[in-house]
Amino acid sequence: MIGRPGQAAWLLGYEVLLGWRNLFARYGRRGVSAWIPPLILLALAVAGGVPLGHFLRHAGPMTGAPYVVSACALAFTVFLLMLSQTLAAAADTLYERGDLDLLFSSPIPPRRVLMVRFLGIAVNIFTMFASLLAPVFVTVAAVAGPRWLAGLVVLAALALAACGAGLLLALGLFALIGPRRTRSVAQLASALIGASLFLFTQLRLLLSETHESLWASLWRAAEEGRLAPPPIASLPLRAFLGEPGPLALFTIACAGLFLTVTASLGPRFVASAAAAKGAAFAARARPPGAARFARSGFGAVVRKELRLLARDQALLSQVLLRLLYLIPVTLVLARSAARGEAVALPGAAAMVVFMAGQVAGSLAWITVSAEEAPDLLACAPTPVATIRRGKLTAALAPLAVLMLVPLGIVAVLSPELGLVTALGAAAAAVCSALINIWQQKPARRSDFRRRRGASWYALWAEASVSGALSVATAFAAARSVWMLAALAVAGVLMLLLRRSDARVAETLKAAS
Repeated sequence: MIGRPGQAAWLLGYEVLLGWRNLFARYGRRGVSAWIPPLILLALAVAGGVPLGHFLRHAGPMTGAPYVVSACALAFTVFLLMLSQTLAAAADTLYERGDLDLLFSSPIPPRRVLMVRFLGIAVNIFTMFASLLAPVFVTVAAVAGPRWLAGLVVLAALALAACGAGLLLALGLFALIGPRRTRSVAQLASALIGASLFLFTQLRLLLSETHESLWASLWRAAEEGRLAPPPIASLPLRAFLGEPGPLALFTIACAGLFLTVTASLGPRFVASAAAAKGAAFAARARPPGAARFARSGFGAVVRKELRLLARDQALLSQVLLRLLYLIPVTLVLARSAARGEAVALPGAAAMVVFMAGQVAGSLAWITVSAEEAPDLLACAPTPVATIRRGKLTAALAPLAVLMLVPLGIVAVLSPELGLVTALGAAAAAVCSALINIWQQKPARRSDFRRRRGASWYALWAEASVSGALSVATAFAAARSVWMLAALAVAGVLMLLLRRSDARVAETLKAAS
């Protein structure tokens, strides 16, 4: 580790090491297979960087309004994506890690601890984005000239600015809505920002009569003079092009924002961390007589699982975020129906069914496999079948509520198609939930944030069955007899995947 114990470089090294350890822990892979996805991304980045470098090498001077607008839009997009990661990191620092008390009681000055913690967030965010973009920048620089390496400096400056803005926003939320709500809002906002950017571009593409993308619209508006950026707007482009003066000014401005926020809000951040810890203890304490017991074991399991799902907003947001991507599908339905185009309706209905199966599988994975006290449930007087039905009900109930909007829109456009889509979505949801029962791998709920989903075999099974049912839904919407063949494929897969209760119990016993 760099530096002596207690120094800023020593602390920063451990912050970066901890951040990357948590990132790698989400994938759960070890050995040679862990290097396959990074190598594929590296190959794609290099393959895309070579033609981009040749284009930029012969593009001529890039100082016009279209280039300025495009550079500003790109910098703003990257800034928002980094801001979402900063919000998640700030929530983790305040609520999850719980090591600030230990660090503040050490002989290390608290000001140094806070500065390194904030800088560690910025460094981890930069390395996360640089791991994806650095191969492109290096390849472009090798083809078009070394000045394009300035993009990495711009990326680091944006990470500092996003970290400062994210910390300021997190503490502002803390002061406005309190410690308990700040945790939920920060975690949900960090997930929604990235998805909203994607959805915004897709909605613009779907709603446009010419099906023109947002980037093409901005370029054409600037080229035609309808969008005239001010002179200061050229600063990101000139910094990106490697001009020394603008690059230094852009870096100083972003670093100044970071230093100003962290230096002025450091003591308040300490107070917020203490208040957050106190709020966590207060949330666990319940007044005497406040607990109410359910009348049946089934009701107790359903209430318990629903309460845990609602309490863990970070884990739930990762799952339910997929439902946001149904918005473009819903717009395709509405637009196709308005134009009298019936061809796109079966495909959109199939997408709704497939997404229902995927979300149901993720929710069932949480309720079935995430259990802090499996031994307590094993010795409970409630039968195992009742506990299992309660967990499945808790997994499918939120999905039923969330699917009312897309299914309602489909039913308004075509009642017959709405009924077919609802049946297909219900079948996909139940099948995915059953697969997670047959292929469950219990673990502590607190460890699930580091895992992206169930085992690869369960994920493959969910995708296969949901895909077969979505194809069957599309054929049913088109009134084709091929629906029976797709249903047969889904039925055969379910029979092959089915495991008896005794075999599931043996597998769980062997795993424990």
